[in-house]
Amino acid sequence: MYPPPQPAAATPAKVEEERLEHLRAYQILDTPTEEAFDGLARLGAFICNTPISMVNLIDAERVFTKAQVGVPGVQNLPREDVFCHHALFNRDILEVEDATLDPLFSHTPLVANAPNIRYYVGAPLMSPEGYPLGTMCALDTKPHRLNDAQRDALRTLAREVVSHLELRRARMQLEQEKAKLEGLLRMANSAANSLYSAGRSEIFVKQDHKLIRLDTAEISYLEALGDYVNIHTASERYTVYTTMKDMLTRLPARDFVRVHRKYIVRISSIVAIDGDSLIVDGGRASSVPIGNSYKADLMSRLNLV
Repeated sequence: MYPPPQPAAATPAKVEEERLEHLRAYQILDTPTEEAFDGLARLGAFICNTPISMVNLIDAERVFTKAQVGVPGVQNLPREDVFCHHALFNRDILEVEDATLDPLFSHTPLVANAPNIRYYVGAPLMSPEGYPLGTMCALDTKPHRLNDAQRDALRTLAREVVSHLELRRARMQLEQEKAKLEGLLRMANSAANSLYSAGRSEIFVKQDHKLIRLDTAEISYLEALGDYVNIHTASERYTVYTTMKDMLTRLPARDFVRVHRKYIVRISSIVAIDGDSLIVDGGRASSVPIGNSYKADLMSRLNLV
């Protein structure tokens, strides 16, 4: 039933605005053909025994034909020029047996010019909320008339079109929710990985064909030498084939800072800073240079007084 119950103050313009909001929520306007709707259009032509059948959705100023049989290329006709504009506001099927005899339609372009339509029948597509979205219609170039069984079948077909619209919208909403969920999972995994990386206290290094577990709290500093990295602890030096960038991702970020393109140090091992170098205590004091591009980050990480 159209229009649905409205507050007493609702105007026709307001009702139409809400109808358009419901229509556009389906995200169906200006979409490509879909077999589900094409099949319903073919069924409409068969039920009504007409050469032309359409699934039309009516926007503010035009009619978007989602599916059609018998009139290829017809698309985006002005709303006021078509029968469906009048069928939209009908409570039931609108049937025009001979348009040339009807003063409302006899001078419209589809009747007065090609394709010289004579017959029209349309059932409104009613949303579950009671808003008409468009029509399931059939047309002929000669006068025609449906019997009661055909009219009932056309009503059923119109409901089937709306069911497909609802299924299509539900599927799109599920896909959108799935995309949101996948995005949230990626964010959660990324955050978890970051927390895990920040909280790790052990790494494994390959030395002399065996894997050695190394507590990162024992590392004093790391030094890049070509394609290798020397890991200095209080008592040992481990040489591994890797990059400084890779080591940064493996070490707890809260404990280590890069101070030079060739050096990463554990913040708690820094004993003193003297100009462009710092003294690192790893069982024995070592001097490590500070790169100009890394100085600001280093100073921001220190607990200065």
